[in-house]
Amino acid sequence: MTDPERANLPPLQLHVPEPRFRPGDQVDYSHLPITAAGVQPRPDEACAASETHPLCLDLVRVLGEDHLAVGPWDPKLAPETLRRMLRLMALTRAFDDRMYRGQRQGKTSFYMKCTGEEATSIAPAMALAADDMVFPSYRQQGILIARGYPMVDMVNQIYSNKADKLKGRQLPIMYSAREVSFFSISGNLATQYPQAVGWAMASAIKGDTRIAAAWLGEGSTAEGDFHSAMTFAAVYNAPVVFNVVNNQWAISSFSGFAGAERTTFAARAIGYGIAGLRVDGNDPLAVYAASRWAANRARANAGPTLVEHFTYRAEGHSTSDDPGQYRSLQERSEWPLGDPIARLARHLEALGEWTPDDHAAMDLELAEEVKAAAKVAEANGVLGHGLHHPFRTLFEDVFEELPWHLREQSEQAIRERQIKWPEWKEEDS
Repeated sequence: MTDPERANLPPLQLHVPEPRFRPGDQVDYSHLPITAAGVQPRPDEACAASETHPLCLDLVRVLGEDHLAVGPWDPKLAPETLRRMLRLMALTRAFDDRMYRGQRQGKTSFYMKCTGEEATSIAPAMALAADDMVFPSYRQQGILIARGYPMVDMVNQIYSNKADKLKGRQLPIMYSAREVSFFSISGNLATQYPQAVGWAMASAIKGDTRIAAAWLGEGSTAEGDFHSAMTFAAVYNAPVVFNVVNNQWAISSFSGFAGAERTTFAARAIGYGIAGLRVDGNDPLAVYAASRWAANRARANAGPTLVEHFTYRAEGHSTSDDPGQYRSLQERSEWPLGDPIARLARHLEALGEWTPDDHAAMDLELAEEVKAAAKVAEANGVLGHGLHHPFRTLFEDVFEELPWHLREQSEQAIRERQIKWPEWKEEDS
């Protein structure tokens, strides 16, 4: 029965977010407020969190239209440091390109590139201490490269071959490298956030000086783990840096489904009473400056910081994805913040520290370096070639002492394989 008092009310309507551009559409990014570089204030690292909250709605930028660094966020890095940053980003891209081709050639089942987002891993890795614990998502391979982790070991993991240190137990690209303070990547998104907070709290309890830094995409901020982590970090003042890489797309779902139509992702810091920064994710100097600011703040016991890296996923979500099915092909070329590698190269050129010929020579050298590492790893096996860890390792590394029933299962499985394939040797599996 209709309530007479509601008879004249309009019917309720459900809002379903819809991206501005679909395949075939003309792209116009004029709706994005891109503030000028150098005009954003830089609060003291020990300031009240509320002083940073206007920056959650702005965009910290350093590189101007003339490719020079301006403003209070300029980290004033030496030319040799800038060249190292450029080289690491270019090496990450070269590695991605080689592994992408390897997947298309059937050498591995899966790969994920970080094209266009290299600054969001390389610059923070350089801003952090080498032993700070990082809790990455699946697009931060640049951190391993920046920390000097062997590319051969990375390729071994991607190919899940006999030299894979993780013994084929992780999806390709889900690395784990304790020796460089790189926490195991989880395919269950956002789990690394509460793990990072817990680790940071433990570091504080022990009176250590190491902090934690965690990464996830903007889509994962809709997960409950994100909010649990933010609550614990705020309550216990955990020394942690939260990195939200807003690359506009969570697979085929645009950022509006995670709340981008309402406000920025950095603005979520305001609700939790912690510091927040929104940074041009394709400006390597701005990313470095924001990451160093947040790391120094955490190390000084001034609390956690949420850093939103506003960037763009230039290619597909993974090798299983075709972005042409859900977004305009013009989006990448029209993206107003450009490409992080090109922007840093132009900055060095403006300083008189780099030339196009230098860049071409570097790209060629890095491609050969990656090729050599891949060839070494391929000798250990690729997908479908039977070169993998011995069968017995299936039962290892879970228990300190293998329980009797699993020991029996292992022995039974080996016997059955020997019966079925008499020529099979367990150590050659």
